[in-house]
Amino acid sequence: MVQNEKLEFIIRTLDLKKGEDIQALEVADLTILADYFVIVNGTSNTHARTLADEVEFQLSQKDIEPLRRESDTGNTWIILDYGDILVHVFSKEQRQFYNLDGLWADGQPIDISSLLIRE
Repeated sequence: MVQNEKLEFIIRTLDLKKGEDIQALEVADLTILADYFVIVNGTSNTHARTLADEVEFQLSQKDIEPLRRESDTGNTWIILDYGDILVHVFSKEQRQFYNLDGLWADGQPIDISSLLIRE
């Protein structure tokens, strides 16, 4: 699976599981951490964990495993590191608190509207 396909697959998976405010940023020119950040929040800590679990499960079905998975004890911020794509799954409160969208505002936003089933 090439990078763009993987990015689209992640976004669609999050959308199907009702992830809120899905954002994709191209950050390749800003950091060596990854080429893209995908940022999403769940409606609760349980929903956030479910979103991360589903992305990990669906990609594993395509033989793509994360290099690492990190989370805090309450599942309020979960990071899936796929090397070229970092998926940040937050609870709503933690997303507002850490404000990655604002911290990485110099990143290039990716128009994902065509990938989303529900608005």
